Order: sequence, then structure tokens, then C-alpha cells
Amino acid sequence: MRPTRAALAVAATALTPALLLTTPAFAAGSSSAPAAVTAAAATDAPGTPVDDMSEEELRIAILRIMADEDSGRGVNREGSKALDGTVEDMRAFLKTGYRLAQAEDDRVRIVSLLANPDSGKRVIKEVNELLDSDATPEELRTWLETGYRLAQAEDDRVAIARIISDPKSSSALRAAARAVIDGTPEELRYFLEHGRYEVDA
Repeated sequence: MRPTRAALAVAATALTPALLLTTPAFAAGSSSAPAAVTAAAATDAPGTPVDDMSEEELRIAILRIMADEDSGRGVNREGSKALDGTVEDMRAFLKTGYRLAQAEDDRVRIVSLLANPDSGKRVIKEVNELLDSDATPEELRTWLETGYRLAQAEDDRVAIARIISDPKSSSALRAAARAVIDGTPEELRYFLEHGRYEVDA
């Protein structure tokens, strides 16, 4: 039985402090390895199939995955289990376990956006669509890497338009908002988080 949306939201709210450092960043060019990343990419032996990796190479691959900033509780939990298990357990983690554990972490991050005050209508709409669609691990990761940034930019553009139309906004703030409204997602986010306050400081 799938967990209810309310239960997911409650769980995400409770986990939000732990997720703050792993929420998808808006930094230009930031991206993480897809959930289906090959184990070889995480080792010193590029191109080595998982079945041909030594125990040491397997351990290094798992430890590097766990050290990645996108690895959350699910990945670290399953990675630790694999490291405590057999060589076959480690291979199983690299072949399939990592993908599923990363999807679990990604889903928690996505649900946490429902409780994020910066999430506007577009982000909420796309989050709900993802949760209702039984999205694949790859679809969740793709949305976090690209879709979220674009959806947040749309919401940010609406927020900046409201600043421009607000009669309480100073002329300097409205001018700054007009100058940035057609900017990049990163510029829009920076303006809302910092720039708007610097103008009227």
C-alpha cells in the first residue's frame, strides 16, 4: 500500500532540517550523477564491470557514493549494509540497491518541497504530478536536476512581478525587479533571497 500524501508530507517536514544541506542547489551547472550511475565511475578503475571489481574496488566505489552530497539517509543506510555484508552484497548495491536507495532519498527531498515556503504554484503542481505518477528513479533525479530549477524560476518570476506591481515597493526596488525579471533562474533566486533587501538597505 502506498503511503498517503499527508503521511509523506508529515515525514518530510520532520526530516526537513536533515535535508537542508542536500536540497537541490540552484548553482549554475550543478548536477549530480544519475541514479543509474555505473560503479566504474566511482572507482579508480573506469570501465571496470561490477562483476570484475575486487573487494577493495567495491568498497571504494560504495564509500565514494556515500560521500557524495546527493547521498541521503537511504543511500547511506543501504551502503552501510552493503559494506557490512559480503562481496555479493556490495555488488548488488552497486547494480540495483544504489538506484533504489537514491530514489528513496530523492522522493523525500521532493516531498519536502511541499513544506518549503519558497515553493510556489508551479513547484507544488509538478511535485504533486510526480508523486501521483509513480515516476521512475531516473525521472525523479531528472526533475531534481533540471525540472525543479525551471519550476522554481517560474514561481520566482511571478513573485518578482508582484514586487513590481506592489504600490508599497520603492521606486529603486521596482527598478531592480524589472532589471532582473528576465534573468536566469539563479539571478531570480538571488534577487529574492538577497538582492531585494540590498536595494532598500
